[in-house]
Amino acid sequence: MEIKINSVVYSYDVTGEGEAILLLHGFTGSKKTWDYFVPSWSKGNKVIAVDLIGHGQTESPANSDRYSVEKVAADMIGLLDFLQVETAHILGYSMGGRLAISIAALYPERIQTLILESTTAGIKSEEERESRRQQDEKLSVKIEEEGIKDFVHYWENLPLFTTQKDLPVAIQSRIREERLDQNEIGLANSLRGMGTGVQPSYWEQLKEFSFPTIILCGELDKKFCQLANLLAKELPNAFVEKFSSEGHALHVENREKFDTIVRRWLGEKGG
Repeated sequence: MEIKINSVVYSYDVTGEGEAILLLHGFTGSKKTWDYFVPSWSKGNKVIAVDLIGHGQTESPANSDRYSVEKVAADMIGLLDFLQVETAHILGYSMGGRLAISIAALYPERIQTLILESTTAGIKSEEERESRRQQDEKLSVKIEEEGIKDFVHYWENLPLFTTQKDLPVAIQSRIREERLDQNEIGLANSLRGMGTGVQPSYWEQLKEFSFPTIILCGELDKKFCQLANLLAKELPNAFVEKFSSEGHALHVENREKFDTIVRRWLGEKGG
């Protein structure tokens, strides 16, 4: 399905009935990220999976300013409004987790619960933010100059994704196909517009989050488990669940456990 929100055509799917859960994928992902889980989660919930701006079948504007996390958060609220969803559970992975936190900071009245997978609330230090902005700009140029195929080869061989090398070949192939099904403009502008270096830091706002939050991380992904602990310290109603033998992408590295945790969370925190 498609809908134009604030002049951008978004692609999304809705499955099931009940309390809504909005699924926000990571960088180089799409709504296909969640295909394995939709049959399970939609048994008791309205599952909303969306291709974020610059990804999948959603439009990729030429102006990187349109990709700002604040504007994309407003787009997601526009989607919920269109679907007549007053409050939703929001699940976000990595970049999608940063977007979920942004939505919660800007529109707290629309949040029922948060499920955050391997993510952060931004970078506090302006010096570190500037360094990250420069890194993301170099990566954006790399994408534009070398094309999607070479970039995907580079991206999937980052240390962050080393643990995915142990996945079954079929799953690795599906992840690669999802990444290859992107376009240079969308990915480059996504980094420029809503990368960690350019997005606001929401650490100060976390103490105001009153809704329940579960933070998921893999113990082999030490950086994001440290961030998970820091998030939990700032959030008044949150706890961390660690996956003992997994890395960054828990939803592909241990799908059964991920599915069980999310279903349990929705069951416990639902109406």
